[in-house]
Amino acid sequence: MSSNEPNNGEMLEGEQLLAKVRIFADRPLDQLARLCGYVGPSGRLLKQKFYCALVVAKGFQAPVKADNDTKHRGRQADFTTRVHGNGNLLIGQTYTHRAGIEPGQEFFIEIQADTGSIFLLPCDGEDLHV
Repeated sequence: MSSNEPNNGEMLEGEQLLAKVRIFADRPLDQLARLCGYVGPSGRLLKQKFYCALVVAKGFQAPVKADNDTKHRGRQADFTTRVHGNGNLLIGQTYTHRAGIEPGQEFFIEIQADTGSIFLLPCDGEDLHV
């Protein structure tokens, strides 16, 4: 394997990581992370792991995780959205699933003029559970 090729699923650590980073110091961080093997099974770049490995390789102690913090839950819903350039407002699957909204379900849209709040009221009269 030449030094220009990414590692075969092996994430470099310690002196190996530092040596590779020194060789390619003129490259963007994303490319460095990829060259050092910090790519997940789906091809997604594992930037945080790369940065943490660099910090540890430089001799700094990594923060210790609490026992209940060992499982990653992925991205968390933040209950915000924004209006797209075409005027559409997207709610997203996380929220519709949590509210019990099924594909094809129809709603009345109620806009409260004084606050600008938007309410979705099921056409069939069933209550939503949020």
